[in-house]
Amino acid sequence: MPRYRITIEYDGTPFVGWQVQDNGPSVQGRLAQAIEAFCGEHVIPGGAGRTDAGVHALGQVAHFDLEKDWPADTVRDALNAHLRPDPIAVLACEVAAPDFDARFSAARREYLYRLCDRRAPLALDADRVWLVHKTLDAGAMHDAAQALAGSHDFTTFRSVNCQARSPVKTLDALAVSRVGAEVHITARARSFLHSQMRSIAGTLKKVGEGKWRARDVEAALKAKDRAACAAIAPPHGLYLVKVTY
Repeated sequence: MPRYRITIEYDGTPFVGWQVQDNGPSVQGRLAQAIEAFCGEHVIPGGAGRTDAGVHALGQVAHFDLEKDWPADTVRDALNAHLRPDPIAVLACEVAAPDFDARFSAARREYLYRLCDRRAPLALDADRVWLVHKTLDAGAMHDAAQALAGSHDFTTFRSVNCQARSPVKTLDALAVSRVGAEVHITARARSFLHSQMRSIAGTLKKVGEGKWRARDVEAALKAKDRAACAAIAPPHGLYLVKVTY
């Protein structure tokens, strides 16, 4: 029974998130349907990250087992054919080791949050970037972000619905940079808490607007209190960029 590893990109706008749920279509569910349409097997693929409703992916990774030994390119092309017209694409497929697990074998995950600070509305990226109508100070945001880099108790930046056993996580890197009319927040870590990245983005946006300073971010972190966090950023600016094994 071969195990397949696939790399996927998707627009999260029409989905309730990665994970199968009762309240609407999910990316995981659509992949399961495509697998069954291709080979007749009912398989639920395991993913590297459970992205929320509206969150996108450039490099989500998933794994699943099939009874028949299919060529990896055949699996990739067949899944893409059965995923149409939904905005999901299988970028690559390969045969993986029997013990490979998309979630638990991951060594690092990388996320990107995109903000656009312009007055005009977004014609092309309305569901892909957080539009902010006030010019953001990316340098101040980056400086403030360094208070969150490293290993900390991220209770303040954790959803009340988070199921992780511990609020302690280690951000290997957290950076803010200006890219044309956009401000990008990038983060790398082995794993993230539920809503951690969106909570950080919402907080750093306050800094960019001049409403908070670096010391306010540090105080919010030390408070270990969800109420100390700024308003959470909307999901449509967030991307799971890459998973490293």
